[in-house]
Amino acid sequence: MLVTNILGMGRSEQTRERLLRAALELMGDRGYDGVTTAAVAGRAGVSEMTLFRHFPTKAALLVDDPYDPLIADAIARRPADEPPLTAVVRGIRDSWNSVPEPAAEAVRERLRIVAETPSLAGALAAGSRATEDAIVSALAGRAVTPPAARIAAAAVVAALNASLLEWAVGTDPDLDSALEHVFRVLEGRDD
Repeated sequence: MLVTNILGMGRSEQTRERLLRAALELMGDRGYDGVTTAAVAGRAGVSEMTLFRHFPTKAALLVDDPYDPLIADAIARRPADEPPLTAVVRGIRDSWNSVPEPAAEAVRERLRIVAETPSLAGALAAGSRATEDAIVSALAGRAVTPPAARIAAAAVVAALNASLLEWAVGTDPDLDSALEHVFRVLEGRDD
């Protein structure tokens, strides 16, 4: 979910990646609340206006998730006879498996900062709601009632957030195992 493929990037993607690296470096040292967008832009070698072209808010540096369309597409491709929760879990697993392996330590640092910063709770909730909305839209073409679609989306997104934030402050180095664990729990296969 929090993957950035830096191979084959255009200039805009390279600037975005520099901004993300600068934000993680500064926020890792000083904490989220101790860093300004001007400082992030300066560290990345761009203007603050350029930062805001890529990220609408300071919080977006940490909680922006560009994978909602990929997730929605994978869910929409699931077999029509799958129950909503199953389609969501398997669709997200499919989408995760289709993206390049992330730099786990960068993902961990990003999520650790989010987990340790109470002022980011609202931004995380808004990002989660956007992901839920994408999932609900993907389920709309199936024989799923809007309440059932919303419940399935909210359950999976909440479970993923809980698992990823727990992983971020833990010691398990394997991001894939953290995700697979939440998928197994949601499918009722946790041992």
